[in-house]
Amino acid sequence: MSVHPPGPPVWALPGLLRKLAVDRLGMMRDAAELSDAVRVSMGPKKLYIFNRPDYAKHVLADNAANYHKGIGLVESRKVLGDGLLTSEGELWRAQRRTVQPAFRPARIAAQAEAVAEESARLVELLHRRAGDTPVDVLREVTGLTLGVLGRTLMDTRLDGHGGIAHAFEAVQDQAMFDMVTQGLVPTWVPFATQRRFRRARRELTRIVDELVADRGARLVDEDGADDAFARMILAARRREDPALARRLLQEELVTLLLAGHETTASTLGWTLLLLARHPHIRDLVREEARGVLAGGRLPGAEDLHKLTYTTQVVQEAMRLYPPVWILPRIAQRPDEVGGFDVPAGADVLVSPYTLHRHPDLWDDPERFDPSRFDASRAAHRHRYAYIPFGAGPRFCIGSNLGMMEAVFVTALVSRDLDLSVVPGHRDVAEPMMSLRMRGGLPMTIRPAH
Repeated sequence: MSVHPPGPPVWALPGLLRKLAVDRLGMMRDAAELSDAVRVSMGPKKLYIFNRPDYAKHVLADNAANYHKGIGLVESRKVLGDGLLTSEGELWRAQRRTVQPAFRPARIAAQAEAVAEESARLVELLHRRAGDTPVDVLREVTGLTLGVLGRTLMDTRLDGHGGIAHAFEAVQDQAMFDMVTQGLVPTWVPFATQRRFRRARRELTRIVDELVADRGARLVDEDGADDAFARMILAARRREDPALARRLLQEELVTLLLAGHETTASTLGWTLLLLARHPHIRDLVREEARGVLAGGRLPGAEDLHKLTYTTQVVQEAMRLYPPVWILPRIAQRPDEVGGFDVPAGADVLVSPYTLHRHPDLWDDPERFDPSRFDASRAAHRHRYAYIPFGAGPRFCIGSNLGMMEAVFVTALVSRDLDLSVVPGHRDVAEPMMSLRMRGGLPMTIRPAH
């Protein structure tokens, strides 16, 4: 006998379907309040929404082979193609093997100096902008993350390619449009979103081709090429079909550029906003940073384990605003999750955002409380109650680099600057690839005393 997750009450269904189009985050929160397992019918399409650690573990890890990337990411293929974020099967495994060595812990630790230098450049830039005039800190942080990405994973300076972030905004808007319209509207239809997307795709193709030509020309010693970009280029050179090799290389690089900066920029934006709104916690971070990084010195890899409270602050920011807020999957074969039947072809949704705010897993879950991640408290928590980087085989490959970057920036900014949110600013989460801030993050800046 089939046992399906309960559907929403009749009175709640119209609201959920409306929010699927205009407020996906709200839809997931409403579903989580109804039950830990909910089935929502959209005509022939069925959404299976699971919100328990055991359910997440089954879908993302225990039976991960049965669940391919789903709604939202499928639509992203229009620009990302078959990059690491959206590819499946043997192609994904080959791509992962190609770049995996660039993310080894020892190599990431060796990038600490570059990360610290870029973080210091951000602090210096913000220091120069100090005064009463608001500064969009999120924009500056996005520039930082692109700089770190270029130096650590590409052996390339991205300073002259400021249009990358703007182009990706149009890409993500298109992915949202395609999800709402279920991909039924061709990209040539002259809607404003479609036109912006076509321009962005052309711009990204131009930028990617320039970056490939530059890095390829410098790639003379294959044995010494250990960055992710070089490994992608070498793998493309080994392909027999030049046209396929060029296309895949473009798609892999676009994915690296997007995934390599968007999620970390989002995490830093929310972290700095939360610290500005909770000055007593910011003061604790400042005290730790001034103790560990005394004399104004920059952090090194050996300082990461010393910046324990700063790390807890970043972890708590990612609990409230996880860099990857939803993990959509499509069941390839019939399965059973937590005693509920899931048919082949079903859209399955696991949301770190709602899982991280589950009242059975977290005390006062809406409160910003970094002490939750003190080792003594975290040790008793279900492993899958906190999954900001995903889980299972598709666990985020760049998690170590992202954490290093977020901790270094948080420590240095807190040590040297006071950031204040502009009065009247409303922090609205816009769920695209990550939880972006709609309208940026205007803040005033003062040197710290």
